[in-house]
Amino acid sequence: MTGPEDRPYEPARRVLTARVTPDPVDVDALARAVQDAAAGAVVTFAGVVRDHDRGRGVTGLEYVAHPDAQDVVERVVADVVARSRVDAVACVHRVGTLAVGECALGVAVSAAHRQDAFAAAALLVDEVKAHLPVWKRQDLTAGGHEWVGSA
Repeated sequence: MTGPEDRPYEPARRVLTARVTPDPVDVDALARAVQDAAAGAVVTFAGVVRDHDRGRGVTGLEYVAHPDAQDVVERVVADVVARSRVDAVACVHRVGTLAVGECALGVAVSAAHRQDAFAAAALLVDEVKAHLPVWKRQDLTAGGHEWVGSA
């Protein structure tokens, strides 16, 4: 594939956002941020709080992050971008108290081709879940709560 000046296409591999925040996650805003004239695909992922886990009802949850979480998410996103054929990536993980239906993890990836965008988005979600030092406390419908080791 060639670019606008008949050069072979090279992905930009830009990290636009990599953060941990107590603020609501706007996946549409992340998608707009990664849009690029070279990108034929923009893939998004919204990890939302569900109302159940392992057969038990959940009314909400709280994410608690280690002080190094911001540095870790930056490293994870940079690593995925370096290993992928993407133009731009945005990734935000929320901390604090979230209600059922709220977005806890937002990811947006742009790439020239959909296969590259889907693959990078899936890899990024898996790597964030594997490495980000975030724990969650689930509030249970039946009363009480439980801590889960990672987001």
